[in-house]
Amino acid sequence: MTTARLPLFPLNAVLFPGLVLPLNVFEERYRAMMRELLKTDEDEPRRFAVVAIRDGHETAPTGAGMPDAVNVPAERGPADGFGPDPVQTFHGVGCIADAAKIRERPDGSFEVLATGTTRVKLLSVEASGPFLTAELEELDEETGEEAGALAEGVLRAFRNYQKRLAGASERSLTTGADLPDDPSVVSYLVAAAAVLDVPTRQRLLQAPDTAARLREELTLLRAETAVIRHLPSLPAVDLTRAPTHPN
Repeated sequence: MTTARLPLFPLNAVLFPGLVLPLNVFEERYRAMMRELLKTDEDEPRRFAVVAIRDGHETAPTGAGMPDAVNVPAERGPADGFGPDPVQTFHGVGCIADAAKIRERPDGSFEVLATGTTRVKLLSVEASGPFLTAELEELDEETGEEAGALAEGVLRAFRNYQKRLAGASERSLTTGADLPDDPSVVSYLVAAAAVLDVPTRQRLLQAPDTAARLREELTLLRAETAVIRHLPSLPAVDLTRAPTHPN
């Protein structure tokens, strides 16, 4: 069992291995986290853990997207907004992020670009410092049975889903050459690209193996495609307008 203690960044979102996470960091407790990460040598990974906040709990105002310059939050303690026991506030499985880019702006906020690397199980949360840290256990990615065949089925279902969602012609969609063939990569790409709520994405993240994740995605894609087929219109999303990339 491989464990590590890393800075903890809670979000109202799920990060998957291989997917890119852009962040605009403007709350002081997360600014402190980024300043600490910048102390790590550039040749070393600047790692922190991302966990999704459970439904019904307060989400920290720092997150993906552009910061609101008018409504910058007041300084808060590392665990403020996460209840008396933050472990109960967060989902139990998250993802390590490697920050390839951390740029400090003149106002002290940060622009961050990170990539998900490894799934982790949340063991404990420490709030004694300027930001949250967590003891984490790295989770191996097991393949499971029939993952290759399931990945092919998921890719077919995903293309059909894209087509229905966009109302586009087949030639405007991603081609087989644009999509990966590794079952694990396929499973995470589809989990991130499909229009799903946080609990569903979280369930896919913590699936016991790749095959189980793909199996659930196949069910979800078929069900969503059937629903879209019977609706007059749905908002278009970016994933239907450009080739989908594993990152």
